[in-house]
Amino acid sequence: MAARTKARKRALDLLFEAEQRQVNVGELLRQRLAAPVTEAPLSEFTGDLVSGVVEHWTQIDELIATYSQGWTLARMPAVDRSILRLGAYEVLYSTDVPEAVAISEWVGLATELSTDDSPKFVNGLLGRLVEVKPTLA
Repeated sequence: MAARTKARKRALDLLFEAEQRQVNVGELLRQRLAAPVTEAPLSEFTGDLVSGVVEHWTQIDELIATYSQGWTLARMPAVDRSILRLGAYEVLYSTDVPEAVAISEWVGLATELSTDDSPKFVNGLLGRLVEVKPTLA
């Protein structure tokens, strides 16, 4: 697994864990950076992804809710919510990776970790966000 793929997976783990434990994801990130619970500390890329989602949380959730066509955030599987938040951050706000690469990475994680329908849903929603990106202020 490539370093950036691992970093995305660790960011996903943090968002998912925070939701399941009902703790603030920004605070959980700070704790993990200060005192890692794994052999390898969190990468800078992992921290950037989680921090970016936290910074743009409201806008990201509004966009996901707007373009998810019949799926409320609450109705989505928890792992899909986390994947979509991170994927939306990466395609809308990050300039490190081409949008198509970012979408492919998040679809891959959805394939590995979520339902059979999730990869298609993640691909479609992130693709739609890329389409409307130029119209967002």
